[in-house]
Amino acid sequence: MIRNLFYLEGLNRFADLGMLLLRMLTGTFLIYGVLDNVVSVERTDEFSEFLVANNFAAPDLMAPLSVYTQLFCGIGLVLGLLTRWAGIVLAINFIVAVLMVHWSQDFRGMWPAIVLIGIGLQFTLTGAGGLSINAYIARRANN
Repeated sequence: MIRNLFYLEGLNRFADLGMLLLRMLTGTFLIYGVLDNVVSVERTDEFSEFLVANNFAAPDLMAPLSVYTQLFCGIGLVLGLLTRWAGIVLAINFIVAVLMVHWSQDFRGMWPAIVLIGIGLQFTLTGAGGLSINAYIARRANN
């Protein structure tokens, strides 16, 4: 009884719901953050100029690559599909962002990108959780 109270082990039954919420919030954030670049050539050009200003190689290639990487990772997270791959790609994308863009900022300025690295690693290590397309496919394969 005291152990359950101390460790709150009863909350384990909500772990899949927690992963669903984290996936939905993170995926929606990623999609929202790049949607303007997907629908507007001008916004993609602005992003490319931002990459030039931050010394990225091949900014005309890297801008759409980063945009569509975040879009597809966001969609994958929302659906819970290929979540471990989305996590790996998400972590790599934001490691590059920290090293190339946010490194000169203070910790508070780096924080959103650092958190996205951590979230990407979390999804890489744990997967999507039970409330996902990944879990549905796994259950169907076992039947």
